[in-house]
Amino acid sequence: MKIALMNEFSQASKNPIVLAQLKDVVEPMGHTVYNTAMVKPLLDKDVPEAYTEDNPRLTYLHLGIQAALLLNSGAVDFVIAGCGTGQGALMSLNAWPGVVCGYCIEPSDAYLFAQINNGNALAIPFAKGFGWGAELNIHTIFEKCFGSPRGMGYPNEPGRKESQNRNAELLNQVKAAVAKPLVEALKSVDQDLIKGALTARFLECFYAGCKDDSLKAYVDSLVK
Repeated sequence: MKIALMNEFSQASKNPIVLAQLKDVVEPMGHTVYNTAMVKPLLDKDVPEAYTEDNPRLTYLHLGIQAALLLNSGAVDFVIAGCGTGQGALMSLNAWPGVVCGYCIEPSDAYLFAQINNGNALAIPFAKGFGWGAELNIHTIFEKCFGSPRGMGYPNEPGRKESQNRNAELLNQVKAAVAKPLVEALKSVDQDLIKGALTARFLECFYAGCKDDSLKAYVDSLVK
């Protein structure tokens, strides 16, 4: 499995902590981690002019764009996203077709989301509640998210797994039916906003694994 970690500007200082815990859990399982996040906190006041090419300003809006492109292109299989409360990342990711994001503040959330909803992204608060022992909580979240077969249902009662899997698939079908095709949706958004999400770390991950020619051509048109 290929996993992308992403966070927006306000939580750049948390990136090394979360990245270390994620790699510690999933790399022994044979998974690959890409870090497409904003990784350097500002030392000056929070103004756009203070951001540089190697430290672009990412908001939770950009995280949704990155997740949509990475998941729909097949460049990654799962996304871990974070902002201050996790709510902005949750809403931004779920706004896009092909992205099914759950909200996770504790390990049981991760386990239940994997077993019942079987989505492809988690939104985690990297400021709210991120205090003493936060790295232990994050570590266990990742263990519960990636450490067991997905879509097994919960509780383990006759008929529950089948019902839950059916509902999860129906949600995917409903989302696909009501959403625009991804390239059309991307083109309908302010293209400067899209370009802001196409950072060097994102592009490295995207081009390394993109399996969708139409998405690749679209990204090419914005960066070349």
